[in-house]
Amino acid sequence: MSLSPTTSTEYEHPGKRRRTSFTVNTSGSGRSDMAPSPQDPAAGHALPPPTPQGHIPKRGARACTACRKGKNRCEGESPCRRCQLSGTPCVFEKPEKKNAQGMSPASVERLSRLEGQYLVMQSQMIGMQSSLDRILMAIQNQGQATAAIIQQAVFNGGSLPPPPPPPVMRNGIDMYNSPGPSEGSSRSSRPFPPLPGFAPPPHKYATYGIVPSTAPSSDDESEDTLPRSSLNAPIEALQGLANAAAEAAAVPSGSPPRVKKRKRAEPTPRNAFPHVVEKGLVSDNEARELYHIFFSGCHIFIPVFDPAYDTYEGLMERTPWTFDAILAVASKIRSGTGPLSPTFYKALEEAQGIARSTLFGPVVRKEAVQGMLLLAAWSTNGWLPSGHAMRMALDLGLHRALEKLADPEGSKKRTEEEERNLVVSARIWLCLYWFDHQMSLGTGRPIVLRDENSIRHCRVLLKHPMVSPTDVRLISQVELIAQKTQIYETLSPLNGQVNHNTLAFIRRANIALDKWWADCDELHRQSMDEDALPRKILAGELHYAKLWLVCVALRGVSWDKMPFEQRELAFQAKDAASNCLSNLLNSHTYRAALRYAVHDTLVMAAFSGLFLLKMANLFPAELDLAAISTQVEQLAQLLSEVAAERYALTLRIMLANLRRKVGLAPGGMPMGMHGGEPMVPPPYIDPAIMPPPPFTVEELGMMAGERGLFDQASIPLWLQEQNLTDLGLPVNGSDGIFLQMGHPNGWTGDFPPMPEAW
Repeated sequence: MSLSPTTSTEYEHPGKRRRTSFTVNTSGSGRSDMAPSPQDPAAGHALPPPTPQGHIPKRGARACTACRKGKNRCEGESPCRRCQLSGTPCVFEKPEKKNAQGMSPASVERLSRLEGQYLVMQSQMIGMQSSLDRILMAIQNQGQATAAIIQQAVFNGGSLPPPPPPPVMRNGIDMYNSPGPSEGSSRSSRPFPPLPGFAPPPHKYATYGIVPSTAPSSDDESEDTLPRSSLNAPIEALQGLANAAAEAAAVPSGSPPRVKKRKRAEPTPRNAFPHVVEKGLVSDNEARELYHIFFSGCHIFIPVFDPAYDTYEGLMERTPWTFDAILAVASKIRSGTGPLSPTFYKALEEAQGIARSTLFGPVVRKEAVQGMLLLAAWSTNGWLPSGHAMRMALDLGLHRALEKLADPEGSKKRTEEEERNLVVSARIWLCLYWFDHQMSLGTGRPIVLRDENSIRHCRVLLKHPMVSPTDVRLISQVELIAQKTQIYETLSPLNGQVNHNTLAFIRRANIALDKWWADCDELHRQSMDEDALPRKILAGELHYAKLWLVCVALRGVSWDKMPFEQRELAFQAKDAASNCLSNLLNSHTYRAALRYAVHDTLVMAAFSGLFLLKMANLFPAELDLAAISTQVEQLAQLLSEVAAERYALTLRIMLANLRRKVGLAPGGMPMGMHGGEPMVPPPYIDPAIMPPPPFTVEELGMMAGERGLFDQASIPLWLQEQNLTDLGLPVNGSDGIFLQMGHPNGWTGDFPPMPEAW
C-alpha cells in the first residue's frame, strides 16, 4: 500500500490532538485512488466543486462516519456512494464550534443596564395600566351611582337629596374632626384637643407653573402616543392620564369626542382660600399700613419680591397666602417690644392654616412658595418649613426657570406674561435655594438639594429688563452660599484636624471670599452709595463668613492644645467677629433696619458677640476686655430694642459670667476702683466644685422689674464653663448656642398651650 500524494494534516486548535487523514491505494496499481481535486495542479484543469443540496462545506465534516472509520474517500454528499452501495446509514457529524469570543466587561455592564431599564419600564407600565383600570372603574361606578340618584329623584317627583354640609371651620380648626362632649366623656374624662384643619383645596394633580424641560416641544409626537417625558416621570404622566380620563368621563356619551392637542400646563385655578381682608378680620386701611411696613425693610432681608410688580392689589388678588403672611410679619414688627396685636394672631393663623392644606394637596401657583418662605424666615425653627417650600418649588418646576431664562432663542417666542412668569420663578428659586442652604449650614443639618446647575445662570437675572432693585443682593447671597457650601464640605469631615493642607485651604478660602465681596460690592456700587443698607449687609456677611470659616475648621479643638498656626487662626476669627459687630453698631442705617431682619441676620450678630466673649475667657491677658465688654453690651441692648430677646439674653448671661470671672463692672471698668488702683476681684469659684449662684437682674443689665433670677443650668452646653475652650461651631449649629425661648411653633407670643405632635 502506498500513501496518497494528497496527504493532509488538520489542526483545529493548538490544544487539541492532531488529526491526519490518509488516502489508501487498494488497487495495488501504485496510483492514488483519489480523484483530482480542484486545487490539484496535476489534474490538468480545475473542476468546479460540487454544490448539491446536502453538501456540508465545513472542515472536519467532509467525510461521513462510515468512510472516516474505514479511512475511505468520501464524496461529501449525503448519502455518499459507498454508503448507498453498502446500505450503511450515511451520517455526517457536525463540526465542533470554535470558542466564541467573550464580551468585554463594558459590554456586559451595558447589556445588564439595558435589561434593568427594560424591567423597570415594564413594571412601571404595568403599574400605570392597573392604576388606569382602577380609575376608570371608579369613574364608571360614580356615573352609575349618579344616574341612579337622578332616576330615583325623577321617580320621587324631581327632588334631589341635599348635598352633605361642608366642614365647619372655626379659627382654622375643622370642627368635624374634634370629638363631641358625649364621645369624649365616654372614652375618657380628659378633654382631647381639636385637630387642625388639613383639608386641601379641591385641585387636581397636574403640571402648573413652568413646564418641565422634558415636555414635548416639537411636533414629532402624535397625539395618541405616550410622550417621551412619561418614560422619565411615570408618576406625573399617570396623573395627567388620570385627569384626561376624568375629563373624558365628564363629557356626555352622545357628544362626539374632541380631538385637541396636549396641553403644556394646566391653567392656574382660582384661589381656594380668601385673605384676611376679604374675611373681614383686618380692615383695608390697617392692611395697607402693614404692607408699607413690610416693604420698608423686610423685602431687603428676604429679596424675593419686586415692589413694582408685587403691589398691594396684585398680591391680594394673586396669593392670599403670601398676603396674610406679609401682614403677620409686618404686624409683629409694628408691635416691637410691646404686646402683639390681635391682627398678628389672626393673620398668622390664616397663613399657617393655608400652609397646612398644602401638605396633602397639590400646589398650583408659585406664590405659594413665597408664603411658606416668609413663614420660615421669621420663625425660630424655619428649617422644616423651608424644606416644604423647597419641595413645592421642585413640584412646580421652578428650578428650571433660570435655564429657560438664559436661552436666547426661547425669549423670542415668549410673550410678556410668560417672560414675567419666568423672572418671578427664577427669583423665588434663587431666594429659596440660598435660604434652605443657609438653614442647613446654620443648624448643622445635611444639605438636601445638591443641584448647583439650577443656579449656574444666576447673573442672567441682573441683565434682564424686569430686574428688581433687590436682585443684586439676592445674587450676592446665592454666590456666597455656594462658596460656604464648598468650604463646609471640605472642612467638616476633618473634625478639627488642622494640618498644613487645611491652613492652605483656609488661606485660599479667605482670598476667594475677598474676591466675592469685591465683585458684589462693585455691582452694588453701580446703583447705591456706600452707606446704603445692602452694602452694609454685604460687608457684614464678609466678616461673618471669615469667622464661620475658622469656627468650622477649629471644631472640637481645645485652645490649650493649639499650635501657633491654630492660635493665629483663632485671633483672625476674633478680628472678623469684632469687625462684624463694628459694621453693625457704627452704621445708623443698619441699626435702624435691624427691626426688619430675619433670624439668620440676628444669629450672625449674636454669634459674633459670643465668640468675642469666649476669646476673652480664654485669653484675658491678650485682649482688651473693656472694649469687648462694651461692644457686646451695646449689641445686647440693640437686640433687646428689636424684640430679639432670645439672643440678647444669651449675650447678657455670657457677659455676666465673664465679669464674675475677671472682675469687671458694668461698663467695662474693673470692680472696686479705689484711689485709681483696682482692688483685687472676688475669688473665682470653679463651677465643677461648687455651683455658682444665679445671676441677678443687675448682673444681667436689665431693669429691676423686668425679670427675676436666672439659673445657670439653662445655659446651652456650648456656653457652659467646661466647654469654653471649644471655639468651633457645635454640631447642631445655632440650636446648641442660644437659649430656647418662645412657643413650639417658632413664634414668640401669647399662644395657647399646644400639644406636641410627635
